[in-house]
Amino acid sequence: MSIPRAAIVVTGTEVLGGWVSDRNGPWLAQQLGAVGVDHVSTTVVGDRPEDLWAALDHARASGIDLVVTSGGLGPTEDDLTAAVVADFAGRPMELDEALEGRIWAIIEPLAKRWGHTDPAALRAANRKQALVPVGATVLEPVGTAPGLIVPPADGTSGPTVLVLPGPPRELQPMWRTAIAVDAFQAAIPGAEVRGEQILRVYGLPEAQLADTMREARAAGIELDAIEVTTCAHRGELEIVNRWAPARAAVAESFAAFVAERHGELVFSQDGRTIDELVFDLLRERGWTVATAESCTGGLVAGRLTDRAGSSEVMAGGVVAYADEVKRRALGVDGALLAEHGAVSAPVAQAMAVGALDRIGADVAVATTGIAGPGGGSEAKPVGTIFLAVAARDGASLVRHVRIPGDRFAIRDRTTTAALHLLRRLLRGETDAG
Repeated sequence: MSIPRAAIVVTGTEVLGGWVSDRNGPWLAQQLGAVGVDHVSTTVVGDRPEDLWAALDHARASGIDLVVTSGGLGPTEDDLTAAVVADFAGRPMELDEALEGRIWAIIEPLAKRWGHTDPAALRAANRKQALVPVGATVLEPVGTAPGLIVPPADGTSGPTVLVLPGPPRELQPMWRTAIAVDAFQAAIPGAEVRGEQILRVYGLPEAQLADTMREARAAGIELDAIEVTTCAHRGELEIVNRWAPARAAVAESFAAFVAERHGELVFSQDGRTIDELVFDLLRERGWTVATAESCTGGLVAGRLTDRAGSSEVMAGGVVAYADEVKRRALGVDGALLAEHGAVSAPVAQAMAVGALDRIGADVAVATTGIAGPGGGSEAKPVGTIFLAVAARDGASLVRHVRIPGDRFAIRDRTTTAALHLLRRLLRGETDAG
């Protein structure tokens, strides 16, 4: 039996127009792989019924088994996903009165809190969310919108459509409910949960990774028997390795080949990101961290506080963009700035030491550089970055890097370089290389 295939259709003019970033498509793609379904495509359409219908019709013509939609389940006129999917599946809509009551039980307390609302008008508007295709499986609301599993009507062909709400906080728990429902499982016969490993590499050109793939084939590793995807992301390389249960040995051989060939450059073999690894190391040591940032303007602190529990390890940070702030807030010697300039190894180190002293953390990381597009020189072109980490026990590392790209890329990749340098110190390394 062939592996079932799925397409994702993200709805919303705000997503199509770029006003809102799509978080659902990438997340759903990962989840489909985890349940043994091949993700074929992700399409973004606006709030136009004909465009959603066209995306569904293309999935049917392509032999897709399952379509997952996100968005378009609200009470307003432009929320038309349920109606379009019902029409596509050949199923009439009907009011589920019990569901309507459950939805109103969620909304009524909110309406009282909002005030200045007409409860009758509000209930009438939200009654639209209780209109469901006949024969569909209803997924209970996480917010106010129910989800739906809609198979094609009897005597017709086409994919089953899993209809999910747009807000990720509602979509993600509803997905977990949906995959255990019989109607979902019936849509993906032959699904086989595959293994997955993410190898993360730092400090390796992407072209060299291509050489590694060729050498793995030459060494007799059957790469065609597994699925290997590589991606450059935030200054790192990700290698995603997926395999069917019968191909586990091939996947293991490939991962071992990459790890042996590139050694310490493979900084994660269990999927953890550099952010997670730094967090775990800080927590294992019982240390707190401080940041002193110039060119990154607080982005390093943002990454350190992005995960739940960051208050255990993050002490605080200083954005010292101007030289005067470097002097006053971090205690950087004015003579040092005059002699070496703000973008220099001595100043980066002084910033890190200043953050240690002023904030009182156990370790500090500092960034200073030229993010562009202007401000560069022959001696210090755009992309010149100096990083430093310093610990209260006297350990320190300083690194000079050149980071290519536009202003956004330089600042973003500088945060990655800073976290890797911090990890090296936390691991007890003494040479920044």
